[in-house]
Amino acid sequence: MLARKSIIPEEYVLARIAAENLRKPRIRDRPRKARFIAKNGACNLAHKNIREQGRFLQDIFTTLVDLKWRHTLVIFTMSFLCSWLLFAMMWWLVAFAHGDMDPSTENLSNSTKWTPCVTCVRSFTSAFLFSIEVQVTIGFGGRMMTEECPLAITVLILQNIVGLIINAVMLGCIFMKTAQAHRRAETLIFSRQAVIAVRNGKLCFMFRVGDLRKSMIISASVRIQVVRKTMTPEGEVIPIHQVDIPVDNPIESNNIFLVAPLIICHVIDKRSPLYDISASDLALQDLELIVILEGVVETTGITTQARTSYVAEEILWGHRFVPIVTEEEGVYAVDYSKFGNTVKVAAPRCSARELDEKPSILIQTLQKSELSHQNSLRKRNSMRRNNSIRRSNSMRRTNSSLIVPKVQFITPEGSQSASET
Repeated sequence: MLARKSIIPEEYVLARIAAENLRKPRIRDRPRKARFIAKNGACNLAHKNIREQGRFLQDIFTTLVDLKWRHTLVIFTMSFLCSWLLFAMMWWLVAFAHGDMDPSTENLSNSTKWTPCVTCVRSFTSAFLFSIEVQVTIGFGGRMMTEECPLAITVLILQNIVGLIINAVMLGCIFMKTAQAHRRAETLIFSRQAVIAVRNGKLCFMFRVGDLRKSMIISASVRIQVVRKTMTPEGEVIPIHQVDIPVDNPIESNNIFLVAPLIICHVIDKRSPLYDISASDLALQDLELIVILEGVVETTGITTQARTSYVAEEILWGHRFVPIVTEEEGVYAVDYSKFGNTVKVAAPRCSARELDEKPSILIQTLQKSELSHQNSLRKRNSMRRNNSIRRSNSMRRTNSSLIVPKVQFITPEGSQSASET
């Protein structure tokens, strides 16, 4: 069957669709800036066009530790295999030079006239097995050295020294990779979002940090840096301009006792880069706040460092972290399920500069929040009263429906008898 033709021409339909698409405004999101520090603490930085690659070989131990595990295991295996093969070739050459490979000397080996350098080494395979026995000190007993060849004794001493060096380097590399400082940093957690709220009459930037292990971080300290793209008055563009911002800590040593999750606070004052930023300007800011937690691991004594960052989209204005530490049966309990939970609080939407110039803004904001809180309480009380009245009315109705009416029965004789059911 043929398709039925539309009554409206196709040219008109296409023109109408194009006109509707032109009328609809297209909202394009602002392109996100690349983070300098990821949420897990990894540095988002790629090193390119490094010409002096030989500098990495000058510090070969650090290079081996920084490699990935698969590369380290390949190097670990190949170092032993290559050393075994190299010294197997040397043992084979020693035996070949002494004449131990000659089949005619095989019958003379049992007599006192002929003494080989290494007994039972007649091929490269036997030389390879003897090389493994020497380096790893297995000693099966079938192959052994004799005092016939001083060169063989020299090779034995050299192989022992090389084997000890390989063992020390590779085992030290494996130990350092398993005991790296960033492994301990996996149990140091930060809140996914930061908040800006009023604390002690000042606008403060706050985030929460905690340690999941019972072993503590000794001499823990927290630093905050703001990374943003800036331009100098001379026209020089600095793509990664780092500015340190102070942390509000009542302890003079600037160390924290991280036995339980803490809320780290930065007071937004004249020294802060956030001093001129308001709530409406925060979403338009192209900045990144980097948080660095450093300390010494109690069990190993290794200095560890945990990092994270907060961009403008991850900072909540007018929020506060909920308390997660409670006392239960004489023990302080931490509920980590509420670690990043926040609650809305009253906070002025202006910048810290405007708040310092006009302190009345804070008073008005607090009064409005108090009035709104009282209104909400009144609404809750009225709703509770209405609900109680409705419940009482419904209970009366149900009780009245349960009352049984009196029924009178008339007998044929005309007498009346009342009975209740």
